[in-house]
Amino acid sequence: MPTRTTLAALGILALGVTGCTAETSSGTTDSKPSAKAPSSAPELTQKQRDDALANAGIPKEPTGADRKRLLDALAGAAPDVVRYEDKAVDAARNQCSAINGEAQRLDWSASQRFTYKDVTTSEVQGARINAALKATGFCKV
Repeated sequence: MPTRTTLAALGILALGVTGCTAETSSGTTDSKPSAKAPSSAPELTQKQRDDALANAGIPKEPTGADRKRLLDALAGAAPDVVRYEDKAVDAARNQCSAINGEAQRLDWSASQRFTYKDVTTSEVQGARINAALKATGFCKV
């Protein structure tokens, strides 16, 4: 349950004021989101963001050789998922949250996370992706 709370808090902070409306001087509402965050929203430090992600079971974004190792492991499990490398890395980080949180239906959730644009991932491939994420140690935070 703490993972869900942390993810919800991160989502709220990330969304900021999107979807808010502002009342104009004529009394009508403007559906454009405000460019400024509300003054009551605290600014998080990078360490606070990293700690919140780690608490949610999400590893830091890999760079350099670590990123290549992750992409190679994903390509070995399901070659099409690395067609969009940034999406594959984001999906892997988010899948770690499910793995680390001991979620149910991990293979199904991997198939959903790694299906994007013109890439479709099956549950069998999802199982291979999960095995690759565990074998590489990527999901350890």
